[in-house]
Amino acid sequence: MDTLVDDAGSFPLPSHVSRETFDSAYSIAREAITSGKSIEKDKFLLENFYRVVISSFRKKRETGLDVVNYPQHYDMHRQFTDVIHNAMNKGTYLVEEKQAVIPELHVVEKEAKQLYEETEKKVSLRVCVTGPMELYLKEVGTTAYMDILLMFAETVRRFAKNSILNSKYIKTEVVSIDEPSFGFQDITTGRDTLIEILEKTFDFDRVVKQIHLHSPSRASDLLNVRNLDVFSFEYAASPKNIEGVSKSMLEKADKQIRVGISRTDINSIMAEFYERGITKPQEEQLVESEETIQKRLEIAREKYGDRMAFTGPDCGLGGWPSQKAALILLERTVNAAKSSEGK
Repeated sequence: MDTLVDDAGSFPLPSHVSRETFDSAYSIAREAITSGKSIEKDKFLLENFYRVVISSFRKKRETGLDVVNYPQHYDMHRQFTDVIHNAMNKGTYLVEEKQAVIPELHVVEKEAKQLYEETEKKVSLRVCVTGPMELYLKEVGTTAYMDILLMFAETVRRFAKNSILNSKYIKTEVVSIDEPSFGFQDITTGRDTLIEILEKTFDFDRVVKQIHLHSPSRASDLLNVRNLDVFSFEYAASPKNIEGVSKSMLEKADKQIRVGISRTDINSIMAEFYERGITKPQEEQLVESEETIQKRLEIAREKYGDRMAFTGPDCGLGGWPSQKAALILLERTVNAAKSSEGK
């Protein structure tokens, strides 16, 4: 079975759109979409949200990714906490079903027919949703309050469930619950509570369900989540992570794995150039060679065999200096993965 190449989500804005302008357009677009209004008829939203999203998605898809995450241009926390704050004004952390909407998906779904006709291929979509523990840490802290944790889990589940698209032109193949802080900063709760929270979060069907982490330190706990399909972690920037999960652990839990094979830790990459006296590296220099990426993939495949279902960049690319640099990384990752098939 071939390993599918996907990406982890965040992506740089195009140079002609400022962060302030996009963020303003994002908030207005979300309100319009949940109110049933057409954002394409609003010139500000058309230029600063709609066209930005679909242009970025199209560029990412053209790199050859098997499964393409919507371009997450907005802050991964605010994307969900903005809506949670509205619920908090009503005395709850539970977001209403109709408000649990990811605006970017509205755009991709609207353009799915055109995307399909351009390639004669159905759009294979990946959706990242910031996880309940990550959001809880951001909004509440490390002390566990079970009733609030369960509300966060249900809210995230609603966002995930509403993101599952399936038509002639588009299919949500993967939903990833992103928990980057897990293993570094944890909520003070036991394993059973953790499993209960995540099983509630993953209570949706018809897609492959991933959990994306930066550390596999509590893998043995997470592998007990029954309705989780794929365990995902960084490997390129943190090579020792691969020691935290064995093939036998995956087989025992009947799970698959996604291993990151290209570095995305742009601050560390830039620091390494500075140490070498290169203060303004070219975009091509920021990305590792296909050979380096391919070697990592081969090590991971040797370890996990047919349990390795997905690969791609370690994490998102939102902090990268330009779309060009991010696209080079995606292209090299895809090329490295495809050239190693059958080896």
